[in-house]
Amino acid sequence: MADVHPKTNGTVPPAGDRDAARPFASLFRVVGGGGGEGGEKISAQLGPTAAGKEQKNDIMIESLRGEHAAERSVEEVCAILRADAISGLSSAEAARRRGVHGYNEFDAPEEEPLWKKYAEQFKNPLIALLLCSALVSILMKQFDDAISITVAVVIVVSVGFVQEYRSEKTLEQLGKLVPPTCTVIRDGREVGMLARELIPGDLVLLHTGDRVPADLRLVTAVHLQLDESSLTGETEPKRKQIEAIPVGSGRSEKDDHDASPLGGGHVDHLHSVVFMGTLVCSGHGKGIVISTATNSQFGDVYKLLQAEESPKTPLQKSMDQLGTQLSIYSFGIIAFIFVVGLVQGRRILDMFTIGVSLAVAAIPEGLPIVVAVTLAIGVIRMAKRRAVVKKMPAVETLGCVTVICSDKTGTLTKNEMTAVIVITPEGDRAEVSGIGYSSVDGVCTLRGERVIGHSHPAIGQIVEVGCVCNNAKVDGETVIGQPTEGALIVLARKTHLEGLREQYRRLQEIPFTTETKWMAVCAETVPGDVGSRTFFVKGAVDRVLEKCEYYLRDGIRPTPLDDATRRVIMDEARNAALTGLRVLGLARGTSLSSLVFVGCVGMLDPPRPGADEAIAAVKSSGVDVKLITGDSMETAQSIGNRLGIYNPSTDTCLSGHEVDRMSDSELELVIRSVTVFYRASPRHKLKIIKALQNMGEVVAMTGDGVNDAAALKKADIGVAMGKCGTDVCKEAADMILCDDDFSTLKEAIEEGKGIYHNITNFVRFQLSTSVAALSLIAASTIFHFENPLNAMQILWINIIMDGPPAQSLGVEPVDADIIRLPPRNTRTAMLSRKLVGQILSSAAIIVAGTLWVFYKEMSADNEITPRDTTMTFTCFVLFDMWNALSCRSATKAIWEIGLLRNRAFCLSVSGSLICQLAVIYWTPLQHIFQTEALTLFDLIFLTALSSTVFIFNEARKWYDRRSANFVHHPQSVNHL
Repeated sequence: MADVHPKTNGTVPPAGDRDAARPFASLFRVVGGGGGEGGEKISAQLGPTAAGKEQKNDIMIESLRGEHAAERSVEEVCAILRADAISGLSSAEAARRRGVHGYNEFDAPEEEPLWKKYAEQFKNPLIALLLCSALVSILMKQFDDAISITVAVVIVVSVGFVQEYRSEKTLEQLGKLVPPTCTVIRDGREVGMLARELIPGDLVLLHTGDRVPADLRLVTAVHLQLDESSLTGETEPKRKQIEAIPVGSGRSEKDDHDASPLGGGHVDHLHSVVFMGTLVCSGHGKGIVISTATNSQFGDVYKLLQAEESPKTPLQKSMDQLGTQLSIYSFGIIAFIFVVGLVQGRRILDMFTIGVSLAVAAIPEGLPIVVAVTLAIGVIRMAKRRAVVKKMPAVETLGCVTVICSDKTGTLTKNEMTAVIVITPEGDRAEVSGIGYSSVDGVCTLRGERVIGHSHPAIGQIVEVGCVCNNAKVDGETVIGQPTEGALIVLARKTHLEGLREQYRRLQEIPFTTETKWMAVCAETVPGDVGSRTFFVKGAVDRVLEKCEYYLRDGIRPTPLDDATRRVIMDEARNAALTGLRVLGLARGTSLSSLVFVGCVGMLDPPRPGADEAIAAVKSSGVDVKLITGDSMETAQSIGNRLGIYNPSTDTCLSGHEVDRMSDSELELVIRSVTVFYRASPRHKLKIIKALQNMGEVVAMTGDGVNDAAALKKADIGVAMGKCGTDVCKEAADMILCDDDFSTLKEAIEEGKGIYHNITNFVRFQLSTSVAALSLIAASTIFHFENPLNAMQILWINIIMDGPPAQSLGVEPVDADIIRLPPRNTRTAMLSRKLVGQILSSAAIIVAGTLWVFYKEMSADNEITPRDTTMTFTCFVLFDMWNALSCRSATKAIWEIGLLRNRAFCLSVSGSLICQLAVIYWTPLQHIFQTEALTLFDLIFLTALSSTVFIFNEARKWYDRRSANFVHHPQSVNHL
């Protein structure tokens, strides 16, 4: 049945009759003097105004908020907007209004020029420190250092610029949810036009499958239902009607925004308004445009996105902190050497030059390159796992995530309603397997026996009613119509009863309404026999039972429905509902006043396969998972319990309304114990994420709808669904899961932890080698010793430190056990006390061994010969190679991680050793590096000596693990 079609031309009363409009006087305000009598400008004081209010000597039309329009009749809205509910606007009036309101599209703020974006990359403290080092190197005529540092900086800055340029497109993509075309009535005729040309007052037609092009106040609605899940997160379609709601019922105590889908109020009241970006599931209708672009409810997401800044990733913060620390250490070295030189009576300029040179040498210019390369390889690895990472640092961020806030619909669940149980009036339950809209792998079984056709009459009768009293169509795995009706069609397919609908000819339909809460279809068999007309009814169990006098016993015999049987039916339905199922009651009969109750069907939006295992894995590593949904408490608790997120005995739930009433500090006090948030809106999600971040948590947010976009941007890492996610959601996120699989997030966490460990391993290797080289040169300079290495040999050592052997540490494969490690504390500096201790101990061994070789060789004749420097030089290089081998893992021995697993490391070390032999034995290079050939015994001796740094580090790993095991499992130490 169609809703009433108002007949009004919607024009403003003439001047003489304007007293008749006094009841609406509060809706208007005078905004300026007129151009004569009757020419005053009036404007609807009902919400945000449209852009560009430059209309002279005429009435200026503004936008209406959805809650205000829903409270007023169609006639009032037409009067306010000077709209015509039959003929629409004239082309001339539409052109005039467009000059006031602009186009129905989202204008992204003016982009910064490319050069400015490129220059932004230089604000990194480590980059700034490197540039200062290069400048000092030029002033001191150390051009080789200056060139290597400059090349490193250019590479890193360019990589970062390209990544940012490709990813910062969030606001531009908002327009994609506005459909390119729509059907409008202009000048009394239906015309197709671009949705961007809509303005307030336009009359838009809606049909099944259309995406709503702007916020509309409905004028007509025939069986109209809309999927608003992209805004609200609720899976159930909303039935739309044209009646106005009572004034004030669309607003909460807090503010007007709470009445909107984006504000977290109960949007069921706004049944006379449809919102931009939502989808027409069934029926058709007509509506007047009340607001467009940023003035629409969808525009609230746009404003939230503009208001939120993406935070720096933990890795970026660590690199900033490391740059600051290295700067302090560099100035400390300069100050120390400067003071020692003054004490020794040296020239001030000489000591300053030496100090600056050593400080520049201590800065690891290869670190930014290693970070960039390691992150890039992580991005490639994640792409192979069907996860697209838009910002390179986001990969590592996952490794230190402490809380995952996950949307339910489309993220943890498939957003596909599925019938899971069929309940007979006697309380027998048939189980239905398979999930989603695919019927290939699903069956219906009763007491272990498969239901096929009418093999079990009681189940067959229930399936038949659900199939006939139905408007949905299932094409493959796509439903056209309501999800709940689609689930009933799939149930019919699983029982091989899908052909029942063709056996009936529909005569009448009584649609579902929020008042009746049931739907009925009157049909006759084909061919129509006398007395073959039957009413098929489905709806809320209690409402359907009210219309029943009988129930179907054993699926065959109509039996009077007594109070005891009614209680059994209601108890079964209530128990099913408490598990989070949506329960429908079904009945049939020759009259709507005397129906036969045939049974119930319980359906659920099922969890994604593997989601529970993935959640268990991330929780076991110390990551909390919180469920945030727009659904009811019962549904949210049920899904949370099924997935292992919610434990009724220990965890608590919080509604969006309760979150609104709490201050930030009050929310922070309870948020750790809350694992399920229900009836939550985008504002609530933002408040939850901010509260967690204020407590020092690193937050990941997963989502798929428009309502998730602002939270995705605010979170430390936003994760969007690739298949069911909206364009806005994908563009606001840092990472996109192409397969919509939560388990991919577990793999991404593994990758993130592995990346940070690889970067830490590189820092350990490079700084220990840098400190060793620095100590050799500093000791020789301060104590007036001869330098054990010449300039070319020092340059070669720098190449090894920053070259392939060092770079290959950044591509070490991820350890399978790393997922069990807890998230790292982002407040702890990368150069922790433990890491500094490891660096200094390795450097001390390298320095001691190298100096011993130098003075052992020099003491033979008390002169520095090419052999002396060659032995010292080769010893230091071999120390480097052994040190690099031990730095491949901070905790595991080399035989545990696999000697040949990192192919890049094996190739780079082999190449470095071959080049070192060429430096020793090839005549042209001997002249350049001032070396001479060594004997086989010399090489064996140096290899054995330099291996001490490897042996020491492996022994330290064993001791650390033994100590850790003793702390946690004292009784198991003897088994190590």
